[in-house]
Amino acid sequence: MSTETQTSGDGAVGGAAETLTVTDNRTGRTYELPITDGTVRGIDLRSIKIDDDDFGLMSYDPAFMNTASCRSAITFIDGDKGILEYRGYPIEQLAEQSTYLEVAYLLVNGELPTQPQLDEWTHQITIHTFVHENVKSFMQGFRHDAHPMGMLLGSVGALSTFYPDANEISDPDNRLAQTIRLIAKMPTLAAFAFRHGNGQPYVYPDNDLAYSGNFLNMMYKMTELKYQPDPRLERALDILFILHADHEQNCSTSAVRGVGSSRVDPYSAIAAGVGALYGPLHGGANEAVLRMLRRIGTTDNVPGFIEGVKAGDERLMGFGHRVYKNYDPRARIIKSAADDVFEVTGKSALLDIATELEKIALEDDYFVSRKLYPNVDFYSGLIYEAMGLPVSMFPVMFAIGRTSGWIAQWLEMVGDKEQKIARPRQIYTGGRELDYVPIDRR
Repeated sequence: MSTETQTSGDGAVGGAAETLTVTDNRTGRTYELPITDGTVRGIDLRSIKIDDDDFGLMSYDPAFMNTASCRSAITFIDGDKGILEYRGYPIEQLAEQSTYLEVAYLLVNGELPTQPQLDEWTHQITIHTFVHENVKSFMQGFRHDAHPMGMLLGSVGALSTFYPDANEISDPDNRLAQTIRLIAKMPTLAAFAFRHGNGQPYVYPDNDLAYSGNFLNMMYKMTELKYQPDPRLERALDILFILHADHEQNCSTSAVRGVGSSRVDPYSAIAAGVGALYGPLHGGANEAVLRMLRRIGTTDNVPGFIEGVKAGDERLMGFGHRVYKNYDPRARIIKSAADDVFEVTGKSALLDIATELEKIALEDDYFVSRKLYPNVDFYSGLIYEAMGLPVSMFPVMFAIGRTSGWIAQWLEMVGDKEQKIARPRQIYTGGRELDYVPIDRR
């Protein structure tokens, strides 16, 4: 609780060391605000008033550039050092040694599973990959050229009507059931959207296949009796899902938490995350990288493009990140995975351009001084394109991996007693106390 304090003659303020002393120059009053975990509670500012009728001071922070909205034990990021950890485990170790479903278990449950726990978790997700037949009819109602992300958004939200008990979010067993269903069915819905756009019949899940291999099966199976995914593509896809699984309080995760704070069912909350990811500034960044690389055309044009960036005439896509001020750790991992994919599909014509662009940018003081390093989007689009995916499917792939993070964040939010329904304040800038003018006098 904020308290008004008196200052001593030398300006020192009594009280605990972990405090912030604020003097309101409008009134001359001094306040001592507790500092906890490097933050000051926004509500503590409300005690700073001109008089008793004053609402109290608010903070103004567009886009939440410097506001912590929750306490979370899921993902740790140190952007200056290029560190990303899930539940304390470095992303590099998880990408190298783990599987996506094991990482999903870690995010949801807070610890790595034992072998029996992982076996049961994998079994439960595998047997819940099928969707109700009416979902197929729902998907078929979309136009032939509907954007797959829009289809995913609609179908995820529609799942709440298939599981009306999902709004019983106070029941831990019920929450677990919906968690499994969401992680299990997201690839199925995504693959149906892909097939719909191609005018192809939907392919049912194959419970003999692993999570990523099953997704490849549902997208690419044609007339063969049994689809066998290439293990290199399957592993690369699994790594991509791991890298996208969670990333702290980003736009889509904040949307999930914000909508979920109304105590709505998890399908509706996750649909909000899909909607946020639909935006080009979030889920569409890797598409922008591909457009840039195609516009550059050849490696010979890279130096000229770099000069154009410096002059402000071009934009360097896939470099820099709002959080990372160092090399995005996911970018290093994904670059290695790209090599395995190209071994199967053949090297992308754009890879040489991307490699040359990265090489020059990392050696140029202009970019180094501005801490513009490759991010996860720089190579992911090349991988998806090599796998035969249209750019419209790129954010859908992102959504599959991010589902485990979204649901982990939702579960944490539901169990956090400090959380209430999200209700930001505003600074009103409109007119006041205007008199209504009849329409014939306007």
